[in-house]
Amino acid sequence: MTSEDLTAMSTDQSLERRTILKTAAAASLAGPFAGLVAAGPASAKTTPQAVALFPVPDERDGVVRLHVPEGFRYRSFHDTTTPVVLTDGTTLPGRHDGMGAFPGPDGTVLLVRNHEVNNPVPAAFGPGNPYDSRAGGGTTTIQVTRRGEVIRSFTSLNGTMMNCSGGEMPWGSWVTCEETINGPDVGPDFTGTSNVSLTKPHGFVFEVPASAFPGEGQSSRQPIRSAGRFAHEAVSYDPESGYLYLTEDDFGFASGFYRYKPPTDPMLVGRLEDGGTLEMLKIVGIDNAHLEAAQVQGATYETEWVPIADPAPDFPYTPGETAPTSNNEAITHVARQGWAQGAAYFSRLEGQVSRAGVVYFTSTQGGGEAETGNENPAGYGRGFGQVWAYETGSGTLRCAFQSSGRMVLDLPDNITTSPRGTLVVCEDNTDNNYIRGLSKEGNLFDIALNPTNDEFAGSTFSQGGRTLFVNIQASRGRTFAIWGPWHEIGV
Repeated sequence: MTSEDLTAMSTDQSLERRTILKTAAAASLAGPFAGLVAAGPASAKTTPQAVALFPVPDERDGVVRLHVPEGFRYRSFHDTTTPVVLTDGTTLPGRHDGMGAFPGPDGTVLLVRNHEVNNPVPAAFGPGNPYDSRAGGGTTTIQVTRRGEVIRSFTSLNGTMMNCSGGEMPWGSWVTCEETINGPDVGPDFTGTSNVSLTKPHGFVFEVPASAFPGEGQSSRQPIRSAGRFAHEAVSYDPESGYLYLTEDDFGFASGFYRYKPPTDPMLVGRLEDGGTLEMLKIVGIDNAHLEAAQVQGATYETEWVPIADPAPDFPYTPGETAPTSNNEAITHVARQGWAQGAAYFSRLEGQVSRAGVVYFTSTQGGGEAETGNENPAGYGRGFGQVWAYETGSGTLRCAFQSSGRMVLDLPDNITTSPRGTLVVCEDNTDNNYIRGLSKEGNLFDIALNPTNDEFAGSTFSQGGRTLFVNIQASRGRTFAIWGPWHEIGV
């Protein structure tokens, strides 16, 4: 098939999107994205770079699963449309979500991958002693080549729930986050499913060391309770300040931005320890600032942090009976402590990454009309998405980007950065989901399209930035390795 044929095939579905990008994004991208991921200021461009996408066959079996730029190739693996058995005998669960990449032996890549499985199950997946024998989430570790060829794979954490995103730690670990507060001490969540059979409280972060060897690549399966019990989404670590920054994705309520100070320096001891302090961000001089609302492009705020006295509550319950504490009450227990002290309201904080003293995080439904309080059962936030930048040294918070419409950027979720400083954003909406690139010069462009409309998640680059690994987050998920001339498209 010629390049002309491929261009014709992709025109119908992408022409409208690019036409709108060239007009709407030109206005919304000028200025605020200057130096977004760069260490210093850069000149913003007002016209996004046009990168055409073409249907390309999967190197695994020749089936077209992604549309990618010309010259790019990809291979999928761990596709749970049929049963997949890992090296250690684990039957792989689906719901592939957040993921971190680490250097492996002999030039290989180690992936630590989340599985966002909710609700009680008959038994946790995988061998070993799970945190909660009735919880179906956790992480798997995969050693792969840069072309997505699997060498070894095994369970590295089991017995957790709704492992959504997390973060790569500079000492060689993945911190995975539970996006729930389910437990035997809490009533049913939004699904209405009973929590009575669960054996442990959930809503915590867990550390998973990255190793190609199953014995060394195992989580202790002990939660970092002092980092909070809430609907965690993502984490990043800033070595200069020594804080772990955490996002909260509470769908029906305002979400918060937090930081955790461990009792010892993880860079010295090589692990994240419990027993530290948790704080929540507040805007100086504005109690409960409505940051979920539309912002002036480039809006900047001075911040402070308020303490969370009770970060890891346990609620009273009788085994075998539905707990009296409602899920809504439990999921806001930590946030309400911050709100009482004036902590800021955000909309669904999700992806996060730290680079050169700046923590970037997405607000999936931020940027619309302001909410009237701190609750909206239909989804807190009425916009199409924001990207925030927190400077750890100065304590300054900046609205780095705000989408002006669905065709510009639609519900940003997981994010990562390329070695060249481009922000890579996964969209999570109900139709054409894209991986988008946002360069430090201010160019917004398409990197990949999933024509099945399932959510992209877990974007992460191999060492050196030669391969982008990303997941499809669905009940029958899969992982992709994507490679090509990244420099030619500005990634």
